[in-house]
Amino acid sequence: MNPTTAVDDPAPPALQAVALSKHYGSGANRFDALTDVTVSITAGECVAIVGKSGSGKSTLMHLLAVLDTPSSGEVRIHGTNAQSLSARALNRMRNREFGFVFQQFFLNAQQSVIDNVTLPLTIAGQRRGARRERAREVLAALGLAEKADARAVTLSGGQKQRTVIARALAGSPSVIFADEPTGNLDSATGAVVEDLLFSLHRDRGITLVIVTHDDELAARCDRQIVLRDGRIVSDSAAPVAVGAASEEVAR
Repeated sequence: MNPTTAVDDPAPPALQAVALSKHYGSGANRFDALTDVTVSITAGECVAIVGKSGSGKSTLMHLLAVLDTPSSGEVRIHGTNAQSLSARALNRMRNREFGFVFQQFFLNAQQSVIDNVTLPLTIAGQRRGARRERAREVLAALGLAEKADARAVTLSGGQKQRTVIARALAGSPSVIFADEPTGNLDSATGAVVEDLLFSLHRDRGITLVIVTHDDELAARCDRQIVLRDGRIVSDSAAPVAVGAASEEVAR
């Protein structure tokens, strides 16, 4: 190699937690939801965060997604310390970089499907025509073109979850956070939603972070981060057999 040739520095992780802790209350009423967690997620990874109820998995997701603030430690997004940003800059970064898929849908039932999908684009300040065009594009890609003008209340559970995914995709995020994305769906519909999420990861290179207690769903991810009592007890890029995550947490 020519010694004068510059070598590009490797890209920073898409998401990084550094000595991250979160507690609620104080004194005898203090509850430590997360304690001294350090973890990095590379751009394009598919990661499951797993553990029993109360293990801290949703807390970790909310902190990584800057939906909550840590008691101590840092969250870095593409190398930028989120705590160093103003509230306005942080909201802008979250809206630009992240999409969210939640178990409870969080759709406005009386609004149209297209109005629900355009929400992040409205927050971003896009013109009405441009955001509705983008919404129709993602709805068509998810097989919901004919439902664009229907009220969200008229949708089936699977259609609601696909609408949520469309909303998450509308802003072309680099990361999608999915919190128990199939928890309110029957097994057949849940399998369709799972396949959709994994195809987005595979075909578009989207970083996918899934919070789940479903061992089979976790086993489909490239990596599983297992939490117990607010601490990481296992973090492996190797495939984990179905049931292994629960066994680890139960020990």
